[in-house]
Amino acid sequence: MTNYLEFEKPLAEIEGKAEELRAMARANEEMDVEKEAAALDRKAADLLTSLYDDLSPWRKCQVARHPDRPHCKDYIDAMFTEYTPLAGDRNFADDHAVMGGLARLGDRPVMVIGHEKGNDTKSRIERNFGMARPEGYRKAIRLMDMADRFGLPVITLVDTPGAYPGKGAEERGQSEAIARSTQKCLQLGVPLVSVIIGEGGSGGAVAFATANKVAMLQHSIYSVISPEGCASILWKDAEKMREAAEALRLTAQNLLELGVCDKIIPEPKGGAHRAPTQAIAAVGDAISMLLTNMQGMDADALRTDRRTKYLQLGSTGLAA
Repeated sequence: MTNYLEFEKPLAEIEGKAEELRAMARANEEMDVEKEAAALDRKAADLLTSLYDDLSPWRKCQVARHPDRPHCKDYIDAMFTEYTPLAGDRNFADDHAVMGGLARLGDRPVMVIGHEKGNDTKSRIERNFGMARPEGYRKAIRLMDMADRFGLPVITLVDTPGAYPGKGAEERGQSEAIARSTQKCLQLGVPLVSVIIGEGGSGGAVAFATANKVAMLQHSIYSVISPEGCASILWKDAEKMREAAEALRLTAQNLLELGVCDKIIPEPKGGAHRAPTQAIAAVGDAISMLLTNMQGMDADALRTDRRTKYLQLGSTGLAA
């Protein structure tokens, strides 16, 4: 069953009518409704194309958060082979909001790290909805250290509303853990490729995405704060999230103009949640291409490339 977003209600009605006709035909074999159902299918396909050809920033936020969108575990299961999960920060605990380990992307050994939101009530609670605690970032640092030691490229898959803001997380040094994870990204002497697969929220995303190359799925978002949080602070009204989404310039298209994003990965028509296999394959191809482009760069060149990228942010696209 398709989970329709608010702006997809007209589409839901058309697809629902087509399914009703086919259900009636299944119940009565003498009925021939395929012509009418096919016409509704064409109408639905045209509407889907028009809806997704001109998504507003707020609608992109809704698509990026779609519950059926493929998550980190889906990408790891489909894209990588010989995945060996590594757990714990060797200090406090294992944070299930962050998963990672050794794997192969094609013939290339890599370290993959990502935020995992979960896909049902039980797993979402276990994964804390993708909101990492300090031990999650310290686990990521440990895995990046290991990758650096053995010369393995690092791939990060970002999908988080932001770092967990709970009392315990703050007591255990949330901001320090995020800062050190960001610092570790900058210090790596191996290629680091980050893909925003859904939400890239606040410092929780930056801690994984301070990479040589940052790719974003077509309908993903990446911002310093959620639109609702921004609206609550600026206008004292979370209902102004649409205006906030416009002002934040959080879409992949905005961020490509600004130089924050290096590549936009096209999504299937109607978003990654409608054709997860196709979306995952596109992400795998993009990562392979970005890693291939960095072959031959030594550790100093990779660090310089990363440092230059972030020092130059803000000098591109300001007139846009």
